Amino acid sequence: MNRHKQTIQKRSTEFGLLLSVLVAVTGCSSVNTETNKLKAEVVKPAPDAGFIEHPERQTKRADLPFQKVWVKPGFNAANYKELEVAPVNTQYMLEMDWLHELSSANLLTDIKNDFKELAQYFRSQVIKEFKEDPNHRFTLVEFANQHRLPALRMELALIEINPSQPALHAAGWLVPGGGTAAGVVNQRRAAFEGRLRDVKTGEVVATFADRDMQDAGPLDLTRLTWFGPAKGIMDRWAKQFVQIANRKPGEMVTDETPFTLRPF
Repeated sequence: MNRHKQTIQKRSTEFGLLLSVLVAVTGCSSVNTETNKLKAEVVKPAPDAGFIEHPERQTKRADLPFQKVWVKPGFNAANYKELEVAPVNTQYMLEMDWLHELSSANLLTDIKNDFKELAQYFRSQVIKEFKEDPNHRFTLVEFANQHRLPALRMELALIEINPSQPALHAAGWLVPGGGTAAGVVNQRRAAFEGRLRDVKTGEVVATFADRDMQDAGPLDLTRLTWFGPAKGIMDRWAKQFVQIANRKPGEMVTDETPFTLRPF
């Protein structure tokens, strides 16, 4: 086991122990206010992929769950009433290191098809969460020519998804002494970059990026696919988009616990 993998496992173990103590001492309601800090210790931000034009402007904000955020000075989201969710970009996932270690062209083709499924799933979850928002913060529109009121377009790119170990074993991808592919196993991470664009002017008014991880316990059926845990992360992101859209001035949106505390 290499030093990098040992470090990841150590941090994950420490996170789980610390979270167990917090649950026991303060109860679940208080834990969520600390998970932004805990996540920062366990999950490091993904390298900039290129979807965001000026990533150097982004910073970590304590009141938001995402690791990198930039908002145009003077931008007022309250002025916008409609939202368009663009198809999710997947081109940056083709740069993932473990993908280049696959020897089978057929397998690579299958994974590229999975990328399309994941992109459709992510977009559909975001649309679903906004449509089911009891506050009806935004009216969802499908196409640019449908806009009647000031509108934003949410543009998202999936930039990283780590495969799950059981799926790699089942497919015969993971071999003893494997390289990068073996090194990312069981990190169960996914990352995205996103931007908000004023539909009328075409100007980007906000950018944001996040990397997160998802628990996959022994009884978790999502492990039957290499990308299963990533869907849980996307579900969480979709909910957070709605929470951020509805938050009041000064209100904090926190990260949910990225691990389920399972005794077996």
